[in-house]
Amino acid sequence: MADIATRVYNHKWKIDPIVRSLIDTDFYKLLMCQSIFRNRPDTTVCFSLINRTRSIRLADLIDEGELREQLDHVRGLRLSRGESTWLRGNTFYGKRQMFRPDFMEFLENLRLPPYQLEKRDGQYELTFEGKWPEVMLWEIPALAILMELRSRAVLSTLGRFELQVLYARAMTRLWEKIERLRALPDLRIADFGTRRRHSFLWQDWAVQAMIEGLGEGFTGTSNCLIAMRRDIEAIGTNAHELPMVYAALADTDAELRRAPYEVLADWHEEHDGNLRMILPDTYGTEGFLKGAPDWLAGWTGIRIDSGDPAAGAETAIRWWRDRGEDPRRKLVIFSDGLDVAKIVELHHQFHGRVKVSFGWGTLLTNDFRGLVAGDGLAPFSLVCKAVSADGRPTVKLSDNPAKATGPAEEIARYRRIFGSGQQAPQEVVV
Repeated sequence: MADIATRVYNHKWKIDPIVRSLIDTDFYKLLMCQSIFRNRPDTTVCFSLINRTRSIRLADLIDEGELREQLDHVRGLRLSRGESTWLRGNTFYGKRQMFRPDFMEFLENLRLPPYQLEKRDGQYELTFEGKWPEVMLWEIPALAILMELRSRAVLSTLGRFELQVLYARAMTRLWEKIERLRALPDLRIADFGTRRRHSFLWQDWAVQAMIEGLGEGFTGTSNCLIAMRRDIEAIGTNAHELPMVYAALADTDAELRRAPYEVLADWHEEHDGNLRMILPDTYGTEGFLKGAPDWLAGWTGIRIDSGDPAAGAETAIRWWRDRGEDPRRKLVIFSDGLDVAKIVELHHQFHGRVKVSFGWGTLLTNDFRGLVAGDGLAPFSLVCKAVSADGRPTVKLSDNPAKATGPAEEIARYRRIFGSGQQAPQEVVV
């Protein structure tokens, strides 16, 4: 097991690059990439960095030269032979050869496209534009780089013993959380923390702690590289990116209204079982479920990623019952800003009513709150979103208006078309 404090103190970035591999990314990105490669390979998409926590001025903390060095390093990465063999031959979700030969050939020859970087008002404006299957794979590495460079900047002033104590305290905090989770019957929880992790080494340590502390209750990690190295399940399905781009490409209001279901129709053709998970909140869960085709009720479950999680689960339970489905046979994955107290609360509320699972993200892999002076390591909300497709703006509404993205006039149009109605804003922590 790595001595993280010593590695940080003796930092040499060529030994510890922030992103070590093209598969140091979330599994769902590769699954979505294959679907896009098949269905929309020629769509041009632009991704952009969005710092929702404007009080953290990243351009004042992170050296531009170091940022460019890390981004350039990622552009030089290729799949190794071992990584390619793992993707081609491993069993994912009970299915062998999840990734088709034509997609694997594309991935093995991939070099991530160029990036554009500027400074403005204490923030970095980082954008990526290109063919959708290529440019989409920048999202997770870009976020991981910026999050870890911020961590390194804060830690650069600490001495060897200060670092040892810091990591000892963080390890103790995480282990205490794990001990609380042990008490939950039939716990199912996975690591979803790649995009806003403290560092790669810390995420890897957190995963090892979960393996030892929770046993079969820990179902795996979204991070493909860690899943491969630790011989555990790679976890993930799809994300808001798919309906956002499909919707942007719609020519009429009627096509726009159908777009979120067309995404899942394409997904339905490719995947079955636990990969058939609905993510309904891109344009409001209530409206999505109200207009959903009957065949979606037969899918395995739903992931709840914004708004009041308990209210979202209750909405899903009512929808399944109205469609003649037994909610006890359905899987509900909670994945929005979770920490141990909320996990315990939701588990008690829904255990036995549905199959409950959790995707634990930032507060698993980046909870250093209060451990340095000024709380300089507190996690913050940084995202990298598709902002346009073939020159048209993308929109995300979610079940929390504080998470809405896109031009104001387009947000208003989407609200009208999808009938999202009044939504109660909630604090966006991560």
